[in-house]
Amino acid sequence: MFSIAFSVDNIGFICDKCKETVRLTEKISELETRIQTLIEDSKSARASDVLDAHSIVNTLHESVPAEVEPVQQGKWVTVRDRSSRGSNNHSSVPITITNRFAPLSETPTENDCALVIGDSITRNVKIETPTTIVTCLPGARAPDIKANLKVLANANRKFSKIIIHVGTNDVRLRQSEITKINIKEVCELASTMSRTVICSGPLPVRRSDEIVSRLCSLNGWLSRWCPQHNIEFIDNWKSFWGRPDLLKRDGIHPSWDGAALLSSNMAHSLRAQT
Repeated sequence: MFSIAFSVDNIGFICDKCKETVRLTEKISELETRIQTLIEDSKSARASDVLDAHSIVNTLHESVPAEVEPVQQGKWVTVRDRSSRGSNNHSSVPITITNRFAPLSETPTENDCALVIGDSITRNVKIETPTTIVTCLPGARAPDIKANLKVLANANRKFSKIIIHVGTNDVRLRQSEITKINIKEVCELASTMSRTVICSGPLPVRRSDEIVSRLCSLNGWLSRWCPQHNIEFIDNWKSFWGRPDLLKRDGIHPSWDGAALLSSNMAHSLRAQT
């Protein structure tokens, strides 16, 4: 592969670099020989594997019992076992079906159950009496609440009362009028599913002054708009104002005590409408 010519003087002296070059050349030749041998061995092994595979296929074809009848259907072949004909023994595999919307569908009696639906503020809300389903949708805005209510409405679900808690995530968009329109649409849809619709007002979160101002403005608007449209209003602002212990460290979500107070406010409103 390599051809190297060395020019030496009459004394026959060869430098160390030349000796190293000669040694490397011999090593390369040796490696080329080994590679060629491995290639030939690999070809032989593949040829042997092909022969073995053909032998196995032939053996399988010879071992197919005569009573098994292939039925040709287009490009597919269905194999039927004659020995199973006339047998009435059929094995069945039990199929387990789960419904991830079970909390919304497994109610004691339709129309006897109340619904609380809202953003992550409602995560730890618990109401035992009256029977109430709490649906928490983290990060939800008014259009998300509306979309979830539509699913229930399309299933012809009805509830004795519906409490809607929304607004904390909406005010971050800085679109007050659009937020009001969206909340109106949610309440209108809820009114088709229950005779009693209740709006749960926002909490006085510990965030920027702008967020607090927008939430305070939304709370004031809800307190005026809801009674004008036959919708009950829960004023959580007064209950939580000046009580930092009722909020978690993030200043947004209610603490355990805050969740208990929010649950109490909602339960009181539900019982008052009974």
